[in-house]
Amino acid sequence: MVIKKLKGRQGKKRVFIERNREEDHIRLWNDNFSETSTYPENLFRRRFRMNNPLFMCIVNRLSNEVHFFRQKKDGPGRLGLSALQKCTIAIRVLAYGTAADTVDEYLRLGETTIRSCVDNFMEGIIYLFGDEYLRKPTPADPT
Repeated sequence: MVIKKLKGRQGKKRVFIERNREEDHIRLWNDNFSETSTYPENLFRRRFRMNNPLFMCIVNRLSNEVHFFRQKKDGPGRLGLSALQKCTIAIRVLAYGTAADTVDEYLRLGETTIRSCVDNFMEGIIYLFGDEYLRKPTPADPT
């Protein structure tokens, strides 16, 4: 991991941490999504609070229909975060109800990026699945 000091917008020094996005994507895929994944389905379900096919359905819809979740290249031409990384971080934060920076050690994303992933994930879910799965509570719903 490379740490560099850069000057921010207001001349203050900020830290740039090289997080190796490409390697992290491969590790995430091999741990949870490949044919011979490290973790079995029951652990996936416990970690993500849903089964793998449902997770992949969500990732595929978001990556195809919501611009934020498409993988892009950054300024130097390196691939940015994959839809899988963005959705994984959002679902993990929402599933555990944790602060944004508590999942940095495994998924290696900065706090601002994590917040952006969660915000865009929630907006994307409402946009794509809201009419079918989300509704206003009724008086008959338990409190």
